Amino acid sequence: MTMPTQGSGLDSGYHAETGAPHTADEVRGSSLGELMRSVTTDLSTLMRQEVELAKAEIRQEGKKAGKAAGLFGGAGFGGYMVALFLSIALWAGLSNVMDAGWAALIVAVIWAVIAAVLYSMAKKNAERIRGLKQTNDSVQRIPDALKPHPEGVTR
Repeated sequence: MTMPTQGSGLDSGYHAETGAPHTADEVRGSSLGELMRSVTTDLSTLMRQEVELAKAEIRQEGKKAGKAAGLFGGAGFGGYMVALFLSIALWAGLSNVMDAGWAALIVAVIWAVIAAVLYSMAKKNAERIRGLKQTNDSVQRIPDALKPHPEGVTR
């Protein structure tokens, strides 16, 4: 078993003071235990950061999805009102040939316009939902970070 040749070893892949990556000589002078601790610490930090990124993206996309769902609900209610008032208008129009039936038809047309506007707004909001794009891109880069690089230890 080799003893560490540096004082405190490598706590992470970067110098605490300068933020620069460790050099090949510094890594060669470290024990396997120090290197493994450094790798596991870095991986643990990376995974925690990925989870936090996913949580933030889920919150953002959830708000957009909630708004779109509310607008779709409004459009659905508007559609229900259209069917209700068209039914009443048809009934009243056939039974009363004019007066009350035409009034109900006008109300139904107004509800049809409201439903169309709400549906259009809901569709635009739903198209803006993009999923967990940043998290997905970041997680796909993790395997590349774990592959050895031909130029040595530093990157």
